[in-house]
Amino acid sequence: MENRVSRKSDEPSVSSTDLLGGRLRPLLNLLADGEVHSGESLGDVLGVSRAAVWKQLQKLESLGLQVISEKGRGYRLCGGLDLLDEHTIRGQLARDVAPLLCGLQVVDQVDSTNARMLAALDAGAGHGQVLLAEQQTAGRGRRGRAWQSPFASGISISIGWRFSGGVQLLEGLSLAVGVALARALARFDVPDLRLKWPNDVWCRGRKLAGVLLELSGDLTDRCAVVIGIGLNMRLPAAVAEAIEQPWIDLAEVRPGISRNLLVAAMLDELLPMLSAYPDSGFGAWREAWQALDQFAGAEVCLQSAQQRWCGIERGVDGSGALLLDIDGECRAFHGGELSLRPAGSRAP
Repeated sequence: MENRVSRKSDEPSVSSTDLLGGRLRPLLNLLADGEVHSGESLGDVLGVSRAAVWKQLQKLESLGLQVISEKGRGYRLCGGLDLLDEHTIRGQLARDVAPLLCGLQVVDQVDSTNARMLAALDAGAGHGQVLLAEQQTAGRGRRGRAWQSPFASGISISIGWRFSGGVQLLEGLSLAVGVALARALARFDVPDLRLKWPNDVWCRGRKLAGVLLELSGDLTDRCAVVIGIGLNMRLPAAVAEAIEQPWIDLAEVRPGISRNLLVAAMLDELLPMLSAYPDSGFGAWREAWQALDQFAGAEVCLQSAQQRWCGIERGVDGSGALLLDIDGECRAFHGGELSLRPAGSRAP
C-alpha cells in the first residue's frame, strides 16, 4: 500500500474529469463496430458537415486509434472498439452489490483516475464512487512508475472508500484486492491466474494487472483509500514495446471478453469485500491469497531503494506481510517501497 497522505487539491471533482468534453464519444460510438461508414452518413447522424467529420477523425488518430480510409466507401476503425458504458455495467451488477455503489462515471480521457478520486475524497465526496477512464494520460503504478493505458485497450478504474478506525484496519488490503480480481477473472475462465506480492495479478508467469492503493485523511482515525487498478485487455504493439517487465493481456489468453461485463464482475467482488473489510480484516483473505501465491517456496529477492534481501518465500502473515526465510530465519516484510522479484532476475 502506498502511504500517501493527500492535501486539499484544486483539481476538479470526479464529475468534471472528461478532458475530451464528450465531443468525440458520439463518433466513437458510430465507429466502434469496426464497419465502414461514409463521411456523409457520419455527418448526417452527428449533425455536422463532412469537413467537421474529417477533423474529428483526425482527433481520433491523436488518441492512438487507427482510422482506415477506404476510397469511395468511407472510414472504419481498425479492429473496432469495445467501449465502456455506465448503464451496461450497472445492469450487470448483482442485486446485493448495486446498493454499495454510490456513483459510477465513465470518461473518455483523464490524467489519472487515482488523482481525480483523491481530489474528490479531499473535497468531501468519493465514498463508494467508481471512476473509469478509456485512457489515462498520466496513469501511475507503484514506486512512481508510469502505467501504460492506450485508449480502450484495458481497464483503468479507481474506487473511493472511507474507513473509520485508522490505517491499521487496512493491513493487507492490496492483497485482498488481488484475490477479488482473480475471482472476477476466473468467472471468464481466464487460465493460470496467480498473485505476486504485494500488488500484482499474474497470468502465465507475466503481469496482467496492477493495484495501487493511496490514502487520504487522518491515518489514525477517519481515513479514505483509493483503490486504483490497471488491467491489460488488448495492448497495441507500439505501447507494449515501452513496458519494461514481462506482461500479458487478455487478448492473448482469453480474447473476446466484454470490458463492461468484466468491470461489473470486478465490482461484484470488490465492493462487498471493501464493505466487510473493517470487520473481517485480511485474515478472511489470507488462505485464498496463499493458494494463488506465484512465488510460494521459490527463491526470491526483495529490493528497497538501499537494501536487498534474498531467501525462500514462505507466504504472508495475518497482516499481509511477506514471510522470507533468510538462512533459516523467517522475517516479515511489509509493502511500502519494496519490490519482489525472482532470484537472479533483474526485471521488476
